[in-house]
Amino acid sequence: MNLFYFFSVFIVATCGLIYELVVGAIASYLLGDSVTQFSTVIGTYLFAMGVGSFLSKFVTKRLVHTFIKVEILIGLFGGFSATILFAMFDHVSSFRTLLYSVIMIIGILVGVEIPLVMKILKDRIEFNKLVSHVFSFDYIGALLASLAFPLILVPYLGLIRTSFLFGMLNVGVALMTLILFKGETRGSRSLVGFSIISLLVLTVGFVFSERITQFTEQMAYNDQVIYSHSTHYQRILITKNPHELKLFLNGNLQFSSRDEYRYHEPLVHTGLASLKDPKKVLILGGGDGLAVREVLKYPSVEKILLVDLDDKMTQIFKTNDLLTALNQKSLTNPKVEVLNGDAFEWAKSTFEKFDFVIVDFPDPTNFSLGKLYTQKFYASLASHLTENGLLVVQSTSPFVARKSFWCIAETIQAAGFKTYPYHVYVPSFGEWGFVIASLDKDYKQPESYPADLKFVNAKVSDDMFNFPPDMAYLKVDVNKLNNQALVKYFEDEWAHYTH
Repeated sequence: MNLFYFFSVFIVATCGLIYELVVGAIASYLLGDSVTQFSTVIGTYLFAMGVGSFLSKFVTKRLVHTFIKVEILIGLFGGFSATILFAMFDHVSSFRTLLYSVIMIIGILVGVEIPLVMKILKDRIEFNKLVSHVFSFDYIGALLASLAFPLILVPYLGLIRTSFLFGMLNVGVALMTLILFKGETRGSRSLVGFSIISLLVLTVGFVFSERITQFTEQMAYNDQVIYSHSTHYQRILITKNPHELKLFLNGNLQFSSRDEYRYHEPLVHTGLASLKDPKKVLILGGGDGLAVREVLKYPSVEKILLVDLDDKMTQIFKTNDLLTALNQKSLTNPKVEVLNGDAFEWAKSTFEKFDFVIVDFPDPTNFSLGKLYTQKFYASLASHLTENGLLVVQSTSPFVARKSFWCIAETIQAAGFKTYPYHVYVPSFGEWGFVIASLDKDYKQPESYPADLKFVNAKVSDDMFNFPPDMAYLKVDVNKLNNQALVKYFEDEWAHYTH
């Protein structure tokens, strides 16, 4: 029986941390993929656990009975937490209030649990052993949860199914406690009924979690969701309406098929068309294959290496008929080699040189992405350029995020490049910016472009390099690994724009 309670502590610790991670992940998906979301969720959860631990001192009678009720309530609140948050995101005036209310309720209940276990066992086990055993199982459970969540649970179950699963585990502990302590729980029949009903409801939620996920995501998007999948790195979601496809990563729009050419043509051709007979092109990011599609318009190009972190991303853009029609099957072209891996590590581990390097990463919404915009990273890319080679970097909006844009330009320059910032208007995004960079050779705008382009030509190219006063240069810090100034600029500027 004592062993069961130590096992319960293990389950409790695992479940509690999983709920915390689920809510943190949802906050980052819906409010912006930022360290701020996880930090505030973790802080709130730990505070709530402290409140729960304090409140536990008032529980002096019917300890087992109270423990069972707490387990059931945690199972229900934790199990339905992801569903509630996803479903209510667009239907409450203050989503943050709901978010922190959910994590407070779960945290308080979890905070009550461990003290209750120790009160129940204090007359059965020597105090020193009790404390050491309880905290040992608690910390082991926390370790398991922190490893399982990113490596197994999110990629293979998703957030909603994960929360239902661990809700079932909490209620399972309640049922086992009822069985083992049936002599100490008055009114156990009603508790048994409550436990069974709760377990059945959570099981139904787990079984139909895919439909629930589709329903809640559909509520959050205006268009039909035709694909959604959580990988080890991000949530990929694609929507469709009669006029366009849209790709979202962690809730952030990446492109619309209606106007993506207005982004990808300036990204690729403004630099590549200025080179004479380019042979080798490197693309970092761009797992959708749209930049590759544009590079393939140059007959002289013999090899394109695409380095993208997420194999699920490149796989779907290799195999889905709607998406391969958009990228013209670029990722399966024999000239193209796809390498799934961390671009930061790749840049340090190889010495292959390229005539043109395209850096097409998502915006620097967190520190893991921010490192791909640092002086150190750009300096490592310098070793991969041929003598007359060029580098181009997508650089967010110079209108919405003016400091962020010029921070990227300054950082590239600090890495030893000559820089040539430019911008275009993309209807889905507004004004968007890029930076072309060279080591020694001065960049000159192309005299001609491929004939089948929809947007870029010599006249458009001239206009792209002119910045009006509201997007003009600002003095900003260089983005380095030890300061990540860009992420702070980006968060501040976009938060102000969206709120």
